[in-house]
Amino acid sequence: MAKLLILTGLFFIVAGLLWMAGDSLGLGNFLGHLPGDISFTKGNTSFHFPIVTCLIISAVLTIVLNLFFRL
Repeated sequence: MAKLLILTGLFFIVAGLLWMAGDSLGLGNFLGHLPGDISFTKGNTSFHFPIVTCLIISAVLTIVLNLFFRL
């Protein structure tokens, strides 16, 4: 269990670093702004729900984790 928690923490650290690097390279504008993501702004209020982005990330993580745990 401890190894799984350590690996999960390392994964999130690497994902965060890649996310920050993507923002500085201009790649961060792709995720969260896909067609199908819900975005609403009126006055000072804004609502953003990246449903398509969540589905894509979920599918990719499912495939990667299935491959990782089957080996």
